[in-house]
Amino acid sequence: MVRMPTSLEEQAGLCWPLADEVARRFPIVEHPAPASEEKYRAVMKSLKFGEGFGDYMARVSWDGERGWHGHRIEPYGPLALDPAGAVLHYGQEVFEGLKAYRHADGSVWTFRPAYNAARLNASNQRLMIPQFPIEDFLGSIAALVRADRRWVPASAGASLYLRPFVFGSEAFLGVRAANRFEYAVVASPSGPYFTHGFTPINVWVEQTHHRAGPGGMGDVKTGGNYAASFYAKSHAFERGFDEVLFLDAATNSFIDELGAMNVFVVMADGSVRTPALSGTILPGSTRSAILYILDDEGVLAHEESIGLDELWAGIKSGAVVEMFACGTAAAVVSIGSLTKGHERLNLPGSAFAHRIYKALTDIQFGIAPDRFGWMYKLADGE
Repeated sequence: MVRMPTSLEEQAGLCWPLADEVARRFPIVEHPAPASEEKYRAVMKSLKFGEGFGDYMARVSWDGERGWHGHRIEPYGPLALDPAGAVLHYGQEVFEGLKAYRHADGSVWTFRPAYNAARLNASNQRLMIPQFPIEDFLGSIAALVRADRRWVPASAGASLYLRPFVFGSEAFLGVRAANRFEYAVVASPSGPYFTHGFTPINVWVEQTHHRAGPGGMGDVKTGGNYAASFYAKSHAFERGFDEVLFLDAATNSFIDELGAMNVFVVMADGSVRTPALSGTILPGSTRSAILYILDDEGVLAHEESIGLDELWAGIKSGAVVEMFACGTAAAVVSIGSLTKGHERLNLPGSAFAHRIYKALTDIQFGIAPDRFGWMYKLADGE
């Protein structure tokens, strides 16, 4: 069966302007006091995920009269926000996440940015936020990376994590959508999301709390979805688990996704299964890319509902040989065990996940040819 591309995949596959063209939309406001060489070296010597930040950030504003305006790259710093700002009271905000990778020749690239831009607009639509031009999205990350180029790590497996976000900034307390918005992008030189590398993670199956329900915002990249997972995740962390596998809210019987990652199940017959995009899980860019890689390799992949009882029985019988999770931050990580109540099941393998991880990251870091046309050059080699 031929897999039909999703709307996001179709938009990502269009021909978009090169970085040189769109970066010009964002003039740079020079930084009066960028990070010292000492501070820079300290951050780059011990890279953690999302804890250090570059010198600059991208900014654009929106109002009803001018639309999106004020495109600029300015010094990284606190945002001025009225205490009655809409985002503080009604959570009207969305965000994205992608990475900039330094290749061997010094050039800097990112992975499927138009997919992230299209998904941002899908989230915007659900949260009543104006559509943000994809060309401006591309321009904002290209201009920011060029301004913050020294913060793009050259060490193996490291990258510059980019976080675009939009929020309602209008000051009011009435219950309605805001009429003023701010778009920004910040950059964070980052090491691996999981500090233990590719070591398989131990996952708690959450059967009491849910992160999203039918007709809700489970497929929208908004902060509330992640905040909804914190309670269950914090309790799982206290018990020594690395992540939480959430179930569907309607029946509490089908697997949904991890707190911040999509999930795949590898079968003994060589096929792969992943929960279908039912509206309650995020349409991950990495998930999408993995499905293309599997199709290219001739691996049969099923996007379908996966019952927890069926999964549990499959692990016990040997029909399920491996599981892994994926997302922009972690790329691909193998799941070593699932625990449900007092019962823990170990998953014996991680070879399939490691192969997919290598196939994906080799493209991202320029080690393997980009046969899918996914990479977008942000800056030439120095």
